[in-house]
This record gives sequence, C-alpha cells and structure tokens, in this order.
Amino acid sequence: MNRRLPRIAMLCGDGPSSWFMYNALAGEAEILAVVVERKPPARAMIRHRLRQLGWSTVIGQLAFIAFNRLLARLQRRRIDELILRYGLHADLPPAAITHRVRSVNAAAVRRLLRKLDVDAVVVNGTRIISRAVIECIDRPFINTHVGITPRYRGVHGGYWALVHGDAENCGVTVHLVDTGVDTGGVLYQQRIHIESSDGFNTYPLHQLAGAIPLMKQALRDAVDGTLTPREGVGPSGLWYHPTLGQYLRYRFSRSVK
Repeated sequence: MNRRLPRIAMLCGDGPSSWFMYNALAGEAEILAVVVERKPPARAMIRHRLRQLGWSTVIGQLAFIAFNRLLARLQRRRIDELILRYGLHADLPPAAITHRVRSVNAAAVRRLLRKLDVDAVVVNGTRIISRAVIECIDRPFINTHVGITPRYRGVHGGYWALVHGDAENCGVTVHLVDTGVDTGGVLYQQRIHIESSDGFNTYPLHQLAGAIPLMKQALRDAVDGTLTPREGVGPSGLWYHPTLGQYLRYRFSRSVK
C-alpha cells in the first residue's frame, strides 16, 4: 500500500534557504500554502539586541554583518559549487499558493492555517512563532535549525561548534517548534563534514542539504502519527552573531573561516 503524500503549509522567511527547502519538498509533499513574512525591521532588531547584549557587542555585530557582505562575495564560487553539488533550486513557489505577510504571527496566518487540512507546518527562517499560531491547529510545526540543539541554539550553530573545537557537533537539527528559541523537541539530527574551502557562508548550505532528508522523514512520520521527540545534545546554549573582532580573532587563532 502506497503512503499518501504529506499535506503541508510552509511558514518562511524571504530568502534562498526557504526556496531551497520548498523545491526539495515540492515533489514529496502536497504544499497547500507558502506564507512568506517580511524581514523584521532593522531598527527593532537592533533595539532588541541592545537590551540583551549592550552597545559594544551590537556595534561589533553590525560591523561583522557589513564585513560579511565582502566575505560572501569572496565565497561566491564555493557557494555556487555547493548549490550545484546538492541539487538545490531557488525557484519561487507558484503565486497561487504564496501569501506574503508582515509577520507569521499575524491573525491572517492563523485564519489561513485553520482553513487548511494539513498534516504538518514546515517552518524555515522566520521570527519566533507565537503560542497563538502554534496552538491555532492541532498539528506539528517542524523547523530546521542550523545547529545541534540544545547545545547550539540561536544562530550560526555550525560556526560556533567549529570555533569551540566541537566538530562532532557541527550539524543540523529538525525539531518541533515551541515558543522558545530552538527549544522544541528534537526529531532528527545530522552532523556535517566541513572541507578546507568552506567558510562562514557555506556552512549553512551543508547543513540545509543534511536537513532536507531529515525533514522529509519527519513529514512521513507526521502522516503515520509516529513523530517521536528525543533528547538532543547538551548543555543548552544560546548563540548570536559574532562580532567583527571575534570573527577575526577566531579566523587567525583557530583557522575557522
């Protein structure tokens, strides 16, 4: 007996990783809607980080973000090589199923999800999803996190694992979504292997490629009713963007690009 295709909705950030995930799932799931949220306003994000981290750290992070534009150009050839190697495609979803919103936490998103008969909601690159959205339907919300959780929650989990000499925990996690920052139950994890030509902007491509088969399996589990959260790798830690000073220090002292 053939298993039916998972019926899903996607909640996405507006960027290539979302399109890579969409195209990877399109042949193996019935995608009923793709909700794409705008990037949060930079000023609001800066104010939030200032409250958490202070001026000196935030200024250093902004300096690194500016520097990383140059770094990404220098790594462009390797980026293109990995996109080709992994067969990643950035074609946009059809307009008929695309819903662009200010935030995935908008009431309109809850109304849309209630109308759809889905097995699961796939999350990729959004802000923290509110409890009101998570609880608006009795279906799992499943996210890809570019780090091994809960040890490397937050951002750039692969990079921070390498910085700390923890290559065995440089990887990716597919997990259930709750209201915390990458704190939901772990479904699957996969370690990745970094090559000498890789750097800050290519680690996520290895991680995404590793996550795609994990996400496909999680969706099959959702159809079968066999989703089973398991223990991740501790201790729990929350990580942020490196500052420019940190990146340069680790680049030259630990050879982490």
